[in-house]
Amino acid sequence: MTDGAVGLTIGEVARQTGLSVHTLRLYEREGLLTGAVTRDAAGRRIYRDWDVEWLLNCTKFRASGMPLATIRRLAGLVGEGSGNEAERLALLREHQQAVLARMADLQACLELISHKVEVYEAHVAQGTVGGVWSPAPARS
Repeated sequence: MTDGAVGLTIGEVARQTGLSVHTLRLYEREGLLTGAVTRDAAGRRIYRDWDVEWLLNCTKFRASGMPLATIRRLAGLVGEGSGNEAERLALLREHQQAVLARMADLQACLELISHKVEVYEAHVAQGTVGGVWSPAPARS
């Protein structure tokens, strides 16, 4: 890093988080960080290790389906500091329930798919694939 600034450049953060530079700028614009990103004398963003840790959490939140608005609210609460932990907990619990419901839905989907795979494997192995899941003939 140049200009005596201590921290990480946007490129370094992109490499560490797997997020693109464009996405990092978007997250900043959308208020998804817990505070303002500092700038060096030349106006370049300087990130802290904490920012990287938060961004890694954000990638997990997004991957789990957490809406940007919820991440924004959570980031705001974290940025405010202590005293609002109950509200943070409520946001996280609500999302936890949504993820558990989604996992249950996906488990049901997986069970159906696994059953169909078993049926097709058996028919393919026996050479009896004709008629497996074929549409019924049209009635005249």
